[in-house]
Amino acid sequence: MAQKRAVELGVGLFVAAGIAALLMLALKVSNMSNFSSADGYNVTARFENIGGLKVRSPVSVAGVRVGRVAAIELDDKDYEAVVYLHIDSNYNKLPTDSTASILTSGVLGENYIGLEAGADETFLKEGGEVKLTQSAMVLEQLIGKFLFNKASGDEE
Repeated sequence: MAQKRAVELGVGLFVAAGIAALLMLALKVSNMSNFSSADGYNVTARFENIGGLKVRSPVSVAGVRVGRVAAIELDDKDYEAVVYLHIDSNYNKLPTDSTASILTSGVLGENYIGLEAGADETFLKEGGEVKLTQSAMVLEQLIGKFLFNKASGDEE
């Protein structure tokens, strides 16, 4: 009887560990891990096309995560995407002439914002804007341009 109870307890612990592992995997894949409303500041960046960028996508400088995408809106006057970035307070020395690009990482193709620091001696502050941006490269548009150029080149 004691041996049967020990086996049941072992199976229960194994199942609980499996469920915990699945939960951790789900949080990692959904980009919810390490999401906190830590102190920091918010800046905006405008893009013509954000591709598959999502709220909570990472914002990084030189591969180091410095913040997250807080919100995404459409400016109905200029028809541009306005992306609100929440930068952690540890990284309060990003120059005002920094550039923001939408990049793709990993096998699954997760989009994120990559910041490249500029050389200005003034720094981004709460409510600031990253003026220099590069939109996402959309594969369908690249293929369309290639095919269009190929077709027009054959006619000459």
